[in-house]
Amino acid sequence: MNILTANLAFSTLVFWLAARIYLVPRLASLAPVTILTPILLLHALRHLGLMFLAPGATYPGIAPQFAYPAALGDLFTALLAVIALLAMRNNGRSGRALVWMFNIIGTLDLVAAIVLATVYDAPPYMGPAYWIPAFWVPALLVTHFITFVVLAKHWTGQADAKS
Repeated sequence: MNILTANLAFSTLVFWLAARIYLVPRLASLAPVTILTPILLLHALRHLGLMFLAPGATYPGIAPQFAYPAALGDLFTALLAVIALLAMRNNGRSGRALVWMFNIIGTLDLVAAIVLATVYDAPPYMGPAYWIPAFWVPALLVTHFITFVVLAKHWTGQADAKS
């Protein structure tokens, strides 16, 4: 196992433990909007994935086959998170559907980035952007999982979303 894989796995475990201890026991007692607002705000910061395109944040030689899809996928997911957040907070009829769309696309984006980073051996070229998959991606993966749980089990209709 390489170091990035170990960092990714261990950080995911730590974020899952935190969610399991502090959030999962309260899911049934909290309104979906209460749970999903901070999650969507967190994902709205995924524009930081653009660092994979920034000279200095990565080393020369990073595969563009990894860097561009990872960066642009994160930017698109950040925009979806903002749109879903606004729709959900404004009690829009499209709120739940937009949260579903954000969550599916965002999860697929992370899985694709992990696969592309592995296929194109991106870790040695990540430079300072290494913290993204070592710390940021695990938090995003766990919050995507929590969002799927909320959508599937705790948000059954528009009225359920209100705080």
